[in-house]
Amino acid sequence: MEPAIRLTHVSRRFRSGDGELTVLDDVSFDVPRGELVAIVGPSGSGKSTLLALLAGLDRPSAGEVWVDGEPLHTRGEDALARWRRGALGFVFQSFQLLDHLTARENVRFPLELLDHPEAGPRTDRLLDAVGLAGRGHHYPRQLSGGEQQRVAVARAFAAAPRVLLADEPTGNLDGPTGARVLATLDTLRAESSATVVLVTHDAAIAARADRRITLRDGRVVSDERTGASPAR
Repeated sequence: MEPAIRLTHVSRRFRSGDGELTVLDDVSFDVPRGELVAIVGPSGSGKSTLLALLAGLDRPSAGEVWVDGEPLHTRGEDALARWRRGALGFVFQSFQLLDHLTARENVRFPLELLDHPEAGPRTDRLLDAVGLAGRGHHYPRQLSGGEQQRVAVARAFAAAPRVLLADEPTGNLDGPTGARVLATLDTLRAESSATVVLVTHDAAIAARADRRITLRDGRVVSDERTGASPAR
């Protein structure tokens, strides 16, 4: 079966003064469909750049990036935007909820963009799944950090993405709240069979993934199964 994600000899370089800064250096790996992968490594190791490439928000300087069968390294901006709308979910560390919309409206918003025929019922099911069925009418400022992040997780799964990316999804939360958010994410992943790639500094969270890929100085220095689930 074709993997959900395939990176082949990917490098990303930026101009820096009179020289060049290499942020990712010859990175290659595959992610099977349905797998939960944690990307770990020290600050400056290239984790955020890697996530941006997987989302089609940046382009590699060399190599190929395939996600859900799409060659992101060759697609134009319009094609990438259409692809992201239907195939990709994203959970931001800083939640990125729309302040003028209620929790329910935030979750429903991507469904309305797709003219989903059951936007209302699906929104309600997702809010119930993240334990916020009674909080849908509240605005983000009326919710705790953990509640806001659970709304963000529900929104990311709203359009039933085949691939979901998460950038430090528990980074602004305390331990118990972060664990609950991660459990919510994992439950929705299991229900939708989505492939999830998350960036984290938290070793406990990385240990809950199927697999842990460690970056250092822009290179993959280890790629190992965590024991959280059997190899596929």
